[in-house]
Amino acid sequence: MSTSEPTTAHDHTPAQARVSVWATAQTAPAAQRGTRYHRDSSAHPAKMLPHIAAAAITRYSKPGDLVMDPMCGIGTTLIEALHLDRQAVGVEYEPRWADIARTNLKIALEHGINTEANVYTGDARKLATCLPAALRGTVDLLITSPPYGDSTHGHVRVRAGEGVHKTNNRYGNTLDRGNLANLGVPRLLTGFTRILTAAADYLKPGAHVIITARPWRQHAELIDLPSLLTECAQTAGLVPIDRAAALLGRLTNGSIVAHSSFFQRDFVLKNRDAGLPLALIAHEDVLVFRKPRTCRRQVKTGSGTNFVTRPTGLFTRSTGFACGAGRFSRGRTSVA
Repeated sequence: MSTSEPTTAHDHTPAQARVSVWATAQTAPAAQRGTRYHRDSSAHPAKMLPHIAAAAITRYSKPGDLVMDPMCGIGTTLIEALHLDRQAVGVEYEPRWADIARTNLKIALEHGINTEANVYTGDARKLATCLPAALRGTVDLLITSPPYGDSTHGHVRVRAGEGVHKTNNRYGNTLDRGNLANLGVPRLLTGFTRILTAAADYLKPGAHVIITARPWRQHAELIDLPSLLTECAQTAGLVPIDRAAALLGRLTNGSIVAHSSFFQRDFVLKNRDAGLPLALIAHEDVLVFRKPRTCRRQVKTGSGTNFVTRPTGLFTRSTGFACGAGRFSRGRTSVA
């Protein structure tokens, strides 16, 4: 692997796909968020690093493009898009995080950002019930990250005589099966595939889709989430074109200094004591896909599933595929 300079949004084709390393943690996460994010944003258990979102947006879109995150959490992707002169739209299932994302949009407005942005509350597996129909076929770039194992989540509080307390380690109500974070791996993958399939209606032909994830362990078993998510994306009809490693630690004198949490270190040390040679995870996998410029509709036959290719610009309610380009008007940042 080697580090690479930012490239334009139109450089990436399957023939030109390349691997790179992004130095996205040269400053600590809190410093990256700075004054762009409300202090309540820190409570989210699995926030994307702003510099990861910014690097992806810079490489795979251009000013004026529309960036979407169907699982936007506190709105990191949206905020970084706005500060890079892109429009943004997000969907978040948990009302708590959606409200914080809207607060962060208000802060962007206070910082002088005058670009279109919206956060909608709803289930991303059913995007048609969350987003305006006018957004179909208008998104240039989708960036998202699904929930993953809880061994790295949460904040620690230590008080004399009280021991160690873990807080903010859940996405929401653990009994709510509508939240993908509360599902086992097979159902999580099924749900994520549904999200990507639904999102395809809102992407322009040729639009990029970027998924960030990392492997994790469940009961000492390694879950190769990046590879599983690649299968989800391909099932949804997306074409893999690139892959990168976004560093979670600072590069210093040829070494990586990890920005690890108490629980990340605790998890690794306990497993090492148990005989498992674990190490701190020092990067996020960045998986890059593209929506084909022609739509592929799944057709089940007796011999399996075939794909029927149709020209762009066609849409039928029966298939649920939209390939036509559209427009998304610029305007003031909205928090409705």
